Amino acid sequence: GGVGKTTIAKYAFNSYFESFERSSFLYNVRDFSESTDGLIYLQKQFLSDILDGRKIDIQSVEDGINQIKSAVYGKRVLIVLDDVDEVDQLAAIVGMRDCFYSGSKIIVTTRHIELLRACGIELIDHVQKLSIGESVELFSWHAFGQDHPVENYTKFLTRIIEYCIGCPLALQVLGSSLSGKSLVVWESTLKELEVIPNSQLSKKLQISFEFIQDDHDKSLFLDIACF
Repeated sequence: GGVGKTTIAKYAFNSYFESFERSSFLYNVRDFSESTDGLIYLQKQFLSDILDGRKIDIQSVEDGINQIKSAVYGKRVLIVLDDVDEVDQLAAIVGMRDCFYSGSKIIVTTRHIELLRACGIELIDHVQKLSIGESVELFSWHAFGQDHPVENYTKFLTRIIEYCIGCPLALQVLGSSLSGKSLVVWESTLKELEVIPNSQLSKKLQISFEFIQDDHDKSLFLDIACF
């Protein structure tokens, strides 16, 4: 998580969607599908994108699949399914991919490579973590507003980069949180990072939440995050 799969997919989508007759980007498929009638909601969103905003009534997932077959017939479409974690999510939207017109493209982001293989998807790109040099540059942009660190803070940088393990999201969030903060705050943040295992990225990101001093502001932040 946070390695940049969705960001890359958005870049590809924004770069090429005008070359297709229709396009649809379905965000957070995993989260939506967990809700009641989540798959039907995703099918409706997809059909609305493909049919220029037309409201669609779907009675069941099977009904949605049939309507999708009809909607994509004869059209070159670009589809992104973001954060998929179950086979039935793919099946509900693109399970009938043999029906898609020649030249259509389907992009799937997921943390589960075995899911892609189970669905017969062979063209797989492993998103790599950032190199040390890339990590320094990304962190510096968010912490200092430039592509290199400020001299007085250089002593902290190597250790912070090490604990962010090349994850763009962690680098961006921590860099933004530390921007404009004193050396004392940087030192205390580093001590917190050192006791969190590399596997627990969410706890590293939570450090930025703890920077919020006011309880009301913390509640407001969580409300915004939920929406």
